[in-house]
Amino acid sequence: MLDITLLRKDLAGAVARLETRKKPQAFLDVEAFSRLEAERKTIQMRTEELQSQRNTLSKKIGQLKARGAAGQAEADALMATVAGIKDELEASAKRLEALQAELQTMLLAVPNLPHESVPVGEDEHGNVLVRSWGTPKAFDFPIKDHVDLGEPLGLDFGLGVKLSGARFTVMKGPIARLHRALAQFMLDVQTQQHGYTECYTPYIVNADTLRGTGQLPKFEGDLFAAKKGGQDGEASETAALYLIPTSEVTLTNFVRDEVLAESSLPIRLTAHTPCFRSEAGSAGRDTRGLIRQHQFDKVEMVQIVHPDTSYTALEAMTGHAEAILQKLGLPYRVMSLCTGDMGFGASKTYDLEVWLPAQNTFREISSVSNCEAFQARRLQARFKNAQGKNELVHTLNGSGLAVGRTLVAVLENYQNADGSISLPAALQPYLGGLSAISAPAAA
Repeated sequence: MLDITLLRKDLAGAVARLETRKKPQAFLDVEAFSRLEAERKTIQMRTEELQSQRNTLSKKIGQLKARGAAGQAEADALMATVAGIKDELEASAKRLEALQAELQTMLLAVPNLPHESVPVGEDEHGNVLVRSWGTPKAFDFPIKDHVDLGEPLGLDFGLGVKLSGARFTVMKGPIARLHRALAQFMLDVQTQQHGYTECYTPYIVNADTLRGTGQLPKFEGDLFAAKKGGQDGEASETAALYLIPTSEVTLTNFVRDEVLAESSLPIRLTAHTPCFRSEAGSAGRDTRGLIRQHQFDKVEMVQIVHPDTSYTALEAMTGHAEAILQKLGLPYRVMSLCTGDMGFGASKTYDLEVWLPAQNTFREISSVSNCEAFQARRLQARFKNAQGKNELVHTLNGSGLAVGRTLVAVLENYQNADGSISLPAALQPYLGGLSAISAPAAA
């Protein structure tokens, strides 16, 4: 959530930066914001006047009462005036509370301001290449995509549809083992080499948790809602629960409503979880294969850092995601997302795009974002600074990596003419020393 003080001080400047994002007209109703702010300011000024008047009159009433019967009549008249002031102050307090709630609701729908270093652009065509790594392999046989490669290895799309519906998949045998090995490998690299603490978190969360990281209220349509219920199974009409779209949600909420010691920063957390997304805005996109599923696995990285170090942390986290691709020998490129292609809560984002031979293109496999204080303000996640004052932390998140898309990349980049898949050296210890996997022999 944006700092309302910034909007009060430089509304035009903030709006100009917001307008570089996609669909700026939907972000902030400037007329409504200005009207609410003007009323808030008027009421607050009137409240201060009334409080000052009440204090002055209360002091005078005390003086009049000290004179006894001679001053009682005038004191009674002033007390009636004070009672009227009290009634007006109570009404003003209620209206101020309502105004603050309206402003809060409005701000919850406004995205983060892009960092000054973010390239300005309307969509993915405005993204800027930062660097690339690796050289795509030249194949001397017809290339297959991951669907044709994976089905003999146990990738079963039909069974996923039977059990759940479109965009769900079952993995069996060699492909399931490879998928598990990838997740374990990623966790080991992030914890043992990059200093993240491994976590296990709930897969179902309440609305407050999703509101804290920005998924609610704006993106409720992209979420899967779970059964409503209270604590310990008690019925409740208000306790809506949701399947997590990413463990960024749970990991970042670890510091909700906390005041951290400055010495505890940075905090680095990682988790391997399934992610659930309804993909409400992506009908008809990537309908073949594993690229866009309603359920997929991801190893997530989250950092909670001092504001002075968040952009250094962004570069480091991007390197932590790149390390997985480099160890797997998968060609990729790093793109700096433009203003029109960034996510709702991000100030700056790098996308990692891996090479997929069957598509003859690079596809996103990780996004690493600095949200600055945008999420922390919603979460009230703070630390006590050197001056002893509470200050908002900065939060960052990124995939380290999306497991399913990494599986796709390994299948396609390491395919052999006979349909077997060679295994990167870094993965072989996780697969009992195997150097390749192939379809099980027919019974």
